Amino acid sequence: MCGIVAATAPGDITRILVNGLKALEYRGYDSAGVSLLTATGLQRARAKGKVRDLEAELLLNPLAGNTGIAHTRWATHGVPNTINAHPHVSGLTSVVHNGIIENHAELRSELSALGFEFTSQTDTEVIVHLIEHLQIARGLDLLAAVQIAVQRFHGSYAIAVISAREPGRVIGARSGSPLIAGISAEGNFLASDVFALLNETSQFIYLDDGDLIDLRRNFYQVYDRDQVAVTRMVKRTTLSASAVERGEYRHYMQKEIMEQPSAVAETLEGRIAGGRILTEIFGINAKAWLSEAKAVQIVACGSSYHAGLVARYWIEAMSGLPCSVEIASEYRYRDGAVYPDTLFVTISQSGETTDTLEALKLAKQRNYLARLAICNVPESSLVRESDLVLMTRAGPEIGVASTKAFLTQLVALAMFALELSRFHGLDPEIYAARVAELETLPHLLVETLKLEPQIMLWAEAFAGKQHALFLGRGMHFPIALEGALKLKEISYIHAEAYPAGELKHGPLALVDKEMPVVAVAPNDRLLEKLKSNLQEVRARGGEMFVLADAEVAQSMHDDARHLLALPACGSFIAPIVFTVPLQLLAYHVAVLRGTDVDQPRNLAKSVTVE
Repeated sequence: MCGIVAATAPGDITRILVNGLKALEYRGYDSAGVSLLTATGLQRARAKGKVRDLEAELLLNPLAGNTGIAHTRWATHGVPNTINAHPHVSGLTSVVHNGIIENHAELRSELSALGFEFTSQTDTEVIVHLIEHLQIARGLDLLAAVQIAVQRFHGSYAIAVISAREPGRVIGARSGSPLIAGISAEGNFLASDVFALLNETSQFIYLDDGDLIDLRRNFYQVYDRDQVAVTRMVKRTTLSASAVERGEYRHYMQKEIMEQPSAVAETLEGRIAGGRILTEIFGINAKAWLSEAKAVQIVACGSSYHAGLVARYWIEAMSGLPCSVEIASEYRYRDGAVYPDTLFVTISQSGETTDTLEALKLAKQRNYLARLAICNVPESSLVRESDLVLMTRAGPEIGVASTKAFLTQLVALAMFALELSRFHGLDPEIYAARVAELETLPHLLVETLKLEPQIMLWAEAFAGKQHALFLGRGMHFPIALEGALKLKEISYIHAEAYPAGELKHGPLALVDKEMPVVAVAPNDRLLEKLKSNLQEVRARGGEMFVLADAEVAQSMHDDARHLLALPACGSFIAPIVFTVPLQLLAYHVAVLRGTDVDQPRNLAKSVTVE
């Protein structure tokens, strides 16, 4: 993995490929490269580092051609270096690849015995050697060679392939990793994400799992996993290239934090009427499935998992239904029991997270009532393979550390929890009050963002630290987890989160004057217990940073020297409001430490491998 761009067009496409890679930089990567069919044959350029390093290489050794492939790599097999960078070449064939070929060792031995020399440590190199072998040994054209080759691969892949034997042709295939085709009168394209091609076209084909596509400059044909020619709908996107520009902001993450009031408003828009949530927003049969549900199983990864943990508190408290939340990579490999009539819920920003998709596939083999996806990408695999869907409407999120996608997931899950609970006996007055709370969110988020100058002062106290502790109780423990995750992701400060009541069970041993402690202190029934926990920290010399509801902030000056009063809000939506200052804290600490905020080391935006 991580980013694929391919094109075949009448003119030189080098700039199209490089610009496409730049649009995919948010996904995280360690090297970049291109292969082009030039006037003198197949030529390649690769560079360790950023796309700008590839551009520098192309300035020294220019390439031009009208058919080509390009890639940004995030290392899985083999260290980050130029030799392991994509594209890989064998004879007259070149390949780029996202995913993992699990049987690469077997294929490597087989191909080595046939005389192919391996120059990299990657699993991808077996792909290009096998396709080249099939063209030579069997006299196959590129399409037939790829069709046969993919049947040998175990694992996940999205590939784009070119051959100097057939100028003007690109073959793409996908299984478990996303790949889309861009269609235009000026040529045809492939990419792992529509963002790479928004400057070239607004028309896209979202390939199904197992699909293969044959692209020419003015022709394309899709084949399904049985190699039968099929028609896939061409869809027009409303996104524009300007939607993924930073504008006046220093970083994408900063822009996306500031976009949260509008993203939340968009997520709520048209989904509440007459003081209630419209059940139909989840899809056909939603009323029947919500009313029949006797339990909920949530599966997700990373920040989405934290959103699921918050939702568990909402669901169980309001509906009385048991709710389990599990990390997708763990769910896949556990022989768990399925309660009768359990609703299976997946949460993913991209809808292409491999572990979550595989969990969904496993859920289809088990006796779940129905499968609901909470997602931000309408044409993603997760959305297409689910029975019910609620889109988060966050818009493009470029920063690797999720902000507005996470917040809109919480909003979507709040709507789900409320509507599920309405079918399971939630008091109508409580239901109406909490729907009203949701409608106040955009305004409350605007007011919360005004606290940024105070948070910047907090950031100065964190910038020189190497460790931090985050505390929360009840549904705010997952918010503490999210705050710690944000800080460690982009500032590289080691940060951990604990339920505040667990302090004496171990974490208190870490507390001293060098350990900043952040506490999430909403005005709820656990506030007094949390205050006691804060006194435990103060007694050990810990430096407290407390986020408090404005209604109780004045009573907490004895608990913390650093106190931030947030706008007063209802307890139901408090986790959403309290998330924002933790995002801002992580952002400003990272800026002070000089890290790569939008593309933190070793991380990728969409994790499409195990």
